[in-house]
Amino acid sequence: MIALVALGAPSGAVGRLSLPPHTVIPGACALDHRAGRSHCELRLIANLRHRPLAAAAPAGGYGPADIQSAYALPSQSAGAGQTVAIVDAYDDRTAEADLSTYRSTYGLPPCTTANGCFRKVNQNGVQGSYPRNNQGWALEISLDLDMVSAACPNCHILLVEAKNNLSSNLYAAVDTAARLGADAISNSYGAAESSSDPASNAHFNHPGTAITVSSGDGGYGVEYPAASPYVTAVGGTTLRRASNARGWSETAWSGAGSGCSAYEPKQAWQADAGCARRTVADVSAAADPNTGVNVYDSNCSLANQLLGQCFKGWGVVGGTSASSPIIASVYALAGNAGSVTYGSYPYSHASALNDVTSGSNATPCTGGYLCTAGPGYDGPTGLGTPEGTGAF
Repeated sequence: MIALVALGAPSGAVGRLSLPPHTVIPGACALDHRAGRSHCELRLIANLRHRPLAAAAPAGGYGPADIQSAYALPSQSAGAGQTVAIVDAYDDRTAEADLSTYRSTYGLPPCTTANGCFRKVNQNGVQGSYPRNNQGWALEISLDLDMVSAACPNCHILLVEAKNNLSSNLYAAVDTAARLGADAISNSYGAAESSSDPASNAHFNHPGTAITVSSGDGGYGVEYPAASPYVTAVGGTTLRRASNARGWSETAWSGAGSGCSAYEPKQAWQADAGCARRTVADVSAAADPNTGVNVYDSNCSLANQLLGQCFKGWGVVGGTSASSPIIASVYALAGNAGSVTYGSYPYSHASALNDVTSGSNATPCTGGYLCTAGPGYDGPTGLGTPEGTGAF
């Protein structure tokens, strides 16, 4: 029987994160940095012995009402008929059951295979023939599904599971998600840039589909596929409740990836002068695990929790793995993906974003705006965070 640790503030304590003494650790799927493989962009709250904290009920993190409030999302009235695809590696055998627990706990409408809202396929688009279960990636999948549910509860969800975390298999899964008609596709994984990356851009070149990619959790530096010119690269912020007109404040999260690509060309809509190639990120959303989101996951053994690889129950999670599915869901809420040219739309509608003007992801920061937030465009937060759906 697993021991459950209470995390502090009850789920209704909006914006008042009250975590016990803790540390932040990478999820197990974030640790694989072998050539040709991608790692997830997930960070979780653990105790001082580096064992992930788990609780019997959501506590300590943000829930759907918080995400919707922070970004002024029309989540109750929009999203019907839209499909957000999640691309991840391996199988999460408890994905649908865990999604049901998250949604029922927060009073969200059911999203199941039976009612046609949820669909799970392998990287070839086949239902019922899935890769092997992986508890580390299962937590990533739970985070992604929960964030789509939080931001766009009326959206349908398509989960596409790659055979493993070989980048080539994940990219094939993106093609499948596009082929199956997803309006937006979220990718919460990445790898160090390589000179071979441009050859993979075709997998993200799907006009009429909004494709979002996490910018990374290692701070200043560029990863792929966030650097692809055909995606919306999503950075990360620290989101806090505030006594201002918005009710929230944001600063650049210190872990958010950003920078100037070494290999990818700049698209015409990026006008920053300090980088001749593709600049990361484009936009951003909540990612700091210290002000993280509540996630439910049951796909974790006691042994793996004790090893610090996952948790069983409710936990607090962050990373740009959270911000990417949030932004994909905002695209779906806007219902505009069919006319969006890659990641260009926010650049011509920046006034509909919350400009994030402070914080850095490098110490010291020698890259100027590429690693420090300021008025207008910057690397860690891009053009800013959603203020409704007008920028998407």
